[in-house]
Amino acid sequence: MASRAHKIGSLLFCPNCGTLLSLPRDGEKIVTCEQCSYEEPASSYENVIITTKSDPEAFPSALRQKRKTQTKHHDTGDKGTLVSEKCPVCGHLEAYSKEMQLRSADEGSTIFYTCNGCQHKWRVNN
Repeated sequence: MASRAHKIGSLLFCPNCGTLLSLPRDGEKIVTCEQCSYEEPASSYENVIITTKSDPEAFPSALRQKRKTQTKHHDTGDKGTLVSEKCPVCGHLEAYSKEMQLRSADEGSTIFYTCNGCQHKWRVNN
């Protein structure tokens, strides 16, 4: 029995050399391998469903890139650094702190505190 082309998805490959076989042209009864001259019947392509998919990242878009750079992710897992700071509400002596630069670069940063006892939040400008 003669060997038949190997089918992977909607593609047919030559069983002798592995070259991708071309689609048959209108009216062609045989597809010939360009490398080894193997002949595959055009009927092998009948009932083959061709599905094409593309990754959204394959076609960059200025609008998509702008949307990506403006997306904000708020992390809820990181409480900050545990420091010795007295809560102005309950008097607890430990709080979590995070430092952020909210004002212009030549001004000090802002420190956000969260009380470890009552979860009260306050901030101090440096």
